[in-house]
Amino acid sequence: MRRAIDGRVKKGLDAEFIERDDEILWKTRKQVDEYLAGNRKEFDIPLLLVGTAFQRTVWNELIRVPYGATATYLQIARAIGNEKAVRAVGQASRANPIPIIVPCHRIIGSDGELVGYGGGLSVKKRLLKLEQRNTGLSNASTH
Repeated sequence: MRRAIDGRVKKGLDAEFIERDDEILWKTRKQVDEYLAGNRKEFDIPLLLVGTAFQRTVWNELIRVPYGATATYLQIARAIGNEKAVRAVGQASRANPIPIIVPCHRIIGSDGELVGYGGGLSVKKRLLKLEQRNTGLSNASTH
């Protein structure tokens, strides 16, 4: 694992950013590695979800979709009390800044098809297969 120097200012493209490493970043990398290895089903790192109130509501609902299960955009819209907001739920899901930890890959179309994922549909399919393999589920929808 590459360790950054705390507080070092770097230039990249048109922006400056600070590379740093701390306990939370270390724990996040460890938990993502465990998830990808099939050894973690939930994350227990502190989250600071920065977005609109609606986006944060959607993202918090995405977190509630169980490991290995799927839900539709319509189910998420209903769960947040706004059945007509299906497209807005999709937009909020696309704006998710921390996929995998906020599992937008578990959200599918109402017809059961895989739709939209920032990392590409092949990655979405692989993440769902990883979870379903580790739970013994097959296309389970429990939300």
